[in-house]
Amino acid sequence: MNEQFKAVRVSEHVYWVGAVDWAVRDFHGYSTDRGSSYNAYLVMADAVTLIDTVKAPFKNELLSRIASVIDPRDIRYIVSNHSEMDHSGCLADIWDIVRPEKVFASVMGAKALLEHFHLDREIVPVKDGESLSLGNVELRFIETRMLHWPDSMFTYLGEDQLLFSQDAFGMHLASGERFADEIDDGVLEYEAAKYYANILLPYSPLVAKLLARVDSLGLTIETIGPDHGPIWRKDVQRIVDWYARWCVQKPTLKALVVYDTMWQSTAAMARAIGEGLVESGASARLMPLASTHRSQVATEILDAGALIVGTPTLNNNIFPTVADVLTYLKGLRPRNLIGAAFGSYGWSGDGVAQVRDALNQMKIEPIGEDIKIKYVPDDETLARCRSLGKLVAERLEEICAHE
Repeated sequence: MNEQFKAVRVSEHVYWVGAVDWAVRDFHGYSTDRGSSYNAYLVMADAVTLIDTVKAPFKNELLSRIASVIDPRDIRYIVSNHSEMDHSGCLADIWDIVRPEKVFASVMGAKALLEHFHLDREIVPVKDGESLSLGNVELRFIETRMLHWPDSMFTYLGEDQLLFSQDAFGMHLASGERFADEIDDGVLEYEAAKYYANILLPYSPLVAKLLARVDSLGLTIETIGPDHGPIWRKDVQRIVDWYARWCVQKPTLKALVVYDTMWQSTAAMARAIGEGLVESGASARLMPLASTHRSQVATEILDAGALIVGTPTLNNNIFPTVADVLTYLKGLRPRNLIGAAFGSYGWSGDGVAQVRDALNQMKIEPIGEDIKIKYVPDDETLARCRSLGKLVAERLEEICAHE
């Protein structure tokens, strides 16, 4: 078998045998500007076990990496921590090639995999807290339902103090380096934050409970092997602490001004609001949607305290890019935000009211009066915008002072 791709040693019993996707730039609406990886792990125990597979087009890369260590047909078990297709896409093909004795998944995972692939074979369901002996080592399963699918689970290898964390603690990052300590700190934190904001943010209350539960289990975790991005083998508490911070969404003095514009009138209003924010001590992030992707807005909102949204009115509606980002953010369910709406219009000013409705649905506390102006904003209108920025900054300062 072709051994073009090599496995990477992770711990005493574990090799990384995944695939790197340098080309992917979109992941169900999330911009993956740095590509991604699909991580799979080979546990070299008495009963050799494969933890997860990879996205279907990368099947041969997975097999090649496995073949650099053992004959893939020596794999006795496969464990699927998560049935999403970037981790299970080639599972059926690998099953046919390897012919393992058993394939394991969570109770919900077993159902999901059978439905995905219309399989006529058995997947063994494992429950939360159950263990699987591999002879000289043992795997322990921890259900993590809705983090971020109903089937999700962790697998813990106690002998190596290694947690296979599926989509938790990961990031979309293609890299020749396999370990987090080999990658620039700024890149690591940004991509980890972007991943959390765009994938796990809606489940933040569950993340907080999971962190507390894992802590209560008393597991010693020296290495975290996620399903995307680099492996954490040093200072694993760092990524855990990031998650502990992000899941509470504590507001800061940062305010996002998210907008689009047709003839620069709404843009002029956005700049005036930004000036008012800065003048009163807030950190302003102006995010024009003509050059800003929705997933960048989601990333910035992770530690923001305010969301101020501007739109022109087009055909009696919100401008399409603004509608897009509001729909996306609504699904992510950010918390602890204040905000306002603004915009310019021609013969119909419905857009601003529709933005206000969207902000209300997201339970964003309204600050001041929303501002809409017909055609081009004059000096008085820009002064009102500046005052709105100041008002938001002052309210943010009050909120942060009480946190």
